[in-house]
Amino acid sequence: MGGCQDRKEYSNPLDYVLASQNPNIKRVMDSVTQYEVQIRYTRIDRKGDSISFTDYDFQVDEKNYFYPASTVKFPIAVLALEKLNAIDTMDMKTRFYVEGDSVETTFAKAISEVFSVSDNDANNRLVEFLGQDAINIELESKGVKPVRIAHRLGFHSDDLATKPLIIYLNDSTTSIYEGTVNTAPQPLALNNIHKGSGFYEEGDLVEEPFDFSLKNYYPIDAQHGVLKRVIFPQKFQEGERFKLSEEQHQYVLKAMHTVPKAVGYDPKTYYDAYCKFFMFGDTQENIPDTIKIYNKVGFAYGTLTDCAYITDTKNKVEFLLSATVLVNKDGIFNDDQYEYDEVGIPFLAELGRAFYQLELNRKK
Repeated sequence: MGGCQDRKEYSNPLDYVLASQNPNIKRVMDSVTQYEVQIRYTRIDRKGDSISFTDYDFQVDEKNYFYPASTVKFPIAVLALEKLNAIDTMDMKTRFYVEGDSVETTFAKAISEVFSVSDNDANNRLVEFLGQDAINIELESKGVKPVRIAHRLGFHSDDLATKPLIIYLNDSTTSIYEGTVNTAPQPLALNNIHKGSGFYEEGDLVEEPFDFSLKNYYPIDAQHGVLKRVIFPQKFQEGERFKLSEEQHQYVLKAMHTVPKAVGYDPKTYYDAYCKFFMFGDTQENIPDTIKIYNKVGFAYGTLTDCAYITDTKNKVEFLLSATVLVNKDGIFNDDQYEYDEVGIPFLAELGRAFYQLELNRKK
């Protein structure tokens, strides 16, 4: 490849990375329509106290639907902290349980579980606290749109009512935080909202596309917007920011990059990259201490997504990266036959490494 071509590709770093001959990237890019790839990479430049962003997109289109899976837990966790700020009698350490649930927890613990191992139950407890309508209204008011959180995760529930929370005011006194009744979701009218050629329902194959129109909707633009607001709040007008105290902000940043073993999970099952696809997703080795990945992944229905701010303090590397890929070769949903380990995670891991290498070699 000639020097002129090298320079031309470097002028758009995303094009350069996606032209890689590495098989983990090439395999997906050779059949890019099948994999429904969307990528946003943000280059960060610092000069004194000022920070500037340059966004590069590949096929990012809010009209092209992908299932966001657990990525929705990120804004839910942050909004739960923001809501606590508005309630005098509650904070991150407040103990509570959801009515009808036997598990007692704290808001801080639920948020830690959401990021370290992507715990569905922890997320759903925060949904009961917030309510779907409030989540959607608050995000839109901050300019995070389009977005539609319609359901809990890990089990199917059409319940529009959130359950009351039993709050411990002290060791012996509890109060009830009442639930809310939320608006029924309307079917989404988007491209690719019906996917594949069939799906399993209660053990039977239904030979028609799987309908995602009543599912959660959280496109790349919205995901990247939440990430930027949390990592770089100073870059946004006050009305666009999440209203977090300094303690809350530092807590959520720490929760985002903390690996599972650091909060007590078995490292054999929950290895460092268990919930970090970029750079390390295809290995069970430890992530170096100098590299921190502030992120939230999602994986379900053959769709893998990661939204991350990646830093290497030793080498002064930092960048933002969001990407999604669908790996469902047979076109059948709910059959557990997805190419996560063979195609999806190697692609996202290699993508992260390629951008890291690009940033490492970039003249700042």
